[in-house]
Amino acid sequence: MATITAAMVKDLRESTGAGMMDCKAALTENNGDMQAAQDWLRKKGLSKAAKKAGRVAAEGLIGALTSGTKGVLVEVNSETDFVARNEQFQGLVKMIAQVGLHNGADVETIKAAKVGDVTVETAISDAIATIGENMTLRRAASLEVSKGVVSSYVHNAVVEGAGKIGVIVALESTGKTDELAVLGRQLAMHVAAAKPLALDPAGLDPETVKREKDVLADKYRQQGKPENVIEKIVDSGLKTYYKEVCLLDQAFIHDSGKSVAQAVKEAEGKVGGPIKIAGFVNYALGEGIEKQESDFAAEVAAASGKK
Repeated sequence: MATITAAMVKDLRESTGAGMMDCKAALTENNGDMQAAQDWLRKKGLSKAAKKAGRVAAEGLIGALTSGTKGVLVEVNSETDFVARNEQFQGLVKMIAQVGLHNGADVETIKAAKVGDVTVETAISDAIATIGENMTLRRAASLEVSKGVVSSYVHNAVVEGAGKIGVIVALESTGKTDELAVLGRQLAMHVAAAKPLALDPAGLDPETVKREKDVLADKYRQQGKPENVIEKIVDSGLKTYYKEVCLLDQAFIHDSGKSVAQAVKEAEGKVGGPIKIAGFVNYALGEGIEKQESDFAAEVAAASGKK
C-alpha cells in the first residue's frame, strides 16, 4: 500500500478542483496512482453531475468572440447568477466560445471537440462536479463573411466577452476594416437595444406577419370599416410595424434622425466601399427558459431539518 502524503493530496486537488477528503480517498483507492485517482474523481464527479442534470439552469453567461471575418455567440447556463461570477465558470464560457469559433456553432460538435485531453462535454461535467450546480451549453451561433468584419457587443458584461446579452453583426465590405469594426460595434449595440426580429421584411417569419395583419384587420373591422379601406390601413400599419422590428428600417439609436439603412449608406464614405449587413445574432440570457420559482428560506429550513 502506497503512502498517501499531504503533497500528493494537494497536487490532486489543484489538478481536479475536488475536495480534500475526496482526493485522499481517490489516492487511497488507487494506491497513490495520480492518473487513476483523477479518473476515479472524474467518474465520481460525473455521477454527481447526473443528479444535478434535472435542475433548471436559466442563469449563466452569453459568451461572444470574434476574429476578423468570423464571430460566435454561445449561451452557457447555470442554476444561479452567483456562478456567473465564478472565475472557473467564466473561463469555461470563454473556452467554449473559442472552440465554437474554430469548430462551428453546432452544439453537439462543440461538446465533442477536444480541449487538451478531454472533450468540452467532459469539461462541463467536471465543472458541474467542482462548482456544484447544473450547467448546460444551451445554444451557439456563428457568422462569417469572405470580406469585411464580424463585430460583437456584450451588455452587462461580468468579464470581457461574457455577459447577460451578446450580439454579433457581420458586415460584408472591401473597405477599411478598422472603420468597419467601429460601425459593426455600433450596430451590435443597436441590436442589443432595439431587438430587431429580422434584417428586413423578407426575413420575418410569415406567421408573425400574418398574425400582425390579422390583429390590425380585426381591430378596424370592429370599428365598422369596409374591407377595401381595411386593406389599405393594414398595408400602412405593416410599414409602421416593419420600422419597429426590421433592423434596416429601425431608427438608428446613435442618430435617431436616420434609419439604420441610411446610417450604413453614409458610413460607406468613411469605409471606402459598399457595405452590406450580412447578418446578426442577438442572444439574451435565459430567454425562453421557464424558470422555477423557489422559496430560499424554506429550502434552507428543510435542509436543516426545521419546519
